[in-house]
Amino acid sequence: MILDDRRGRRLILVAAAVGLIARLAFAFLYWTGKPLTHDEREYLELAASLQTGRGFTYQGPAEGTSPQFGRAPGYPLFLAAIGAGSTDAESTPARVKVVQALIGAGTVWLIAALAFRSAGPAAGVIAAALAAIYPPLVFVSAYVLSETMFAALAMSAALVLQMAVQRNSIASGGHQSRNALGLAAGALVGAAILTRPAALFFLPLATLWLMSTRRMVLAVAFVAAAAAAIAPWTARNLRVHDRFILVASEGGVTFWTGNHPLATGEGDLAANPELKRAEVEFRRAHSGLTGDELEPLYYRDAMTFIREQPGRWLALLARKAFFTLVPIGPSYALHSARYRVASVASYLLLLPFAAAGARRLWGSPRRPTALFLLAASAILVCLVFFPQERFRIPVIDPTLIICAAAFGSRYRQ
Repeated sequence: MILDDRRGRRLILVAAAVGLIARLAFAFLYWTGKPLTHDEREYLELAASLQTGRGFTYQGPAEGTSPQFGRAPGYPLFLAAIGAGSTDAESTPARVKVVQALIGAGTVWLIAALAFRSAGPAAGVIAAALAAIYPPLVFVSAYVLSETMFAALAMSAALVLQMAVQRNSIASGGHQSRNALGLAAGALVGAAILTRPAALFFLPLATLWLMSTRRMVLAVAFVAAAAAAIAPWTARNLRVHDRFILVASEGGVTFWTGNHPLATGEGDLAANPELKRAEVEFRRAHSGLTGDELEPLYYRDAMTFIREQPGRWLALLARKAFFTLVPIGPSYALHSARYRVASVASYLLLLPFAAAGARRLWGSPRRPTALFLLAASAILVCLVFFPQERFRIPVIDPTLIICAAAFGSRYRQ
């Protein structure tokens, strides 16, 4: 496919529009009246508290056997900003579907822009077309979950950081322009961390890359902006909880879930009833403590398992690595057969082309290193905690789309 830049950009906008239509169609023609999950209800409850001036607090005790852990503030703030907070919603509010469909369409453009910069206009158009109708990216925008917002922030951060580095390399635009892009990239990473703390893994990887390529000023600007974005919330946590919590206290139970003798190497507590029972017993053994107070105890218990049974933990790590690449773990069985086919089949069909495209891009002078590091950070999250579709979709799947587009465009350097 041979395209000039102008026509390529027009086609990308068309694909983004198609992506918007696909997301709205799924949200309003199929995903209607579907019950909310525990996480979705908590996000809406926190947003409702923010809207009514009660601050970042839950309005009532936890329901069922799931405790209330501190969450990252970004997504509840987003829900509150669009007036979607609720304590009695039974399904995804319409305004969430509309706004997230728009964000999802914007993410289609971001994915295309990364492919365009890395492998030319044809790759950009192919990436846009794939991202517009890629089932997991279409589905996720209809849920009251942070993945859609996080994907947009993560792709934006990778794009802006790559632009800063490339501008640094060709010495165009002056130091102020390059540093401004570095600050913008850092602020975007900070916002991503405040939306999903998993983005923390990207910060050191990107910083080490900048330092190793002697872009020290850019590295300082990048880290400073990210720290400035996170610091106010960390200070708030110190004041409220009287101990250091960088972003959210949900990391402890997540780490425990992925590093426990009963862990299977994929999926959360909902996909592992035996581990869920163990978690209930763990909380019962520490009754009287809040979810925030339990966080260090979860970490301590998981580290004890790793220290005392290293061989068993290494075997668990190998299973995590397998399930990170091959989406056939127990959590997928929680969904309908129709959903599994759409989600898993689309991923597996993309994978071989993405592998070939990644090899091609790796040897390119326009290699999207920031994107590759972002994907590496997502893989690290799966290995440190556990693989799950929600951890994969916002970063790994867009990266595969971009790599497959580079292969499909027959990009050569």
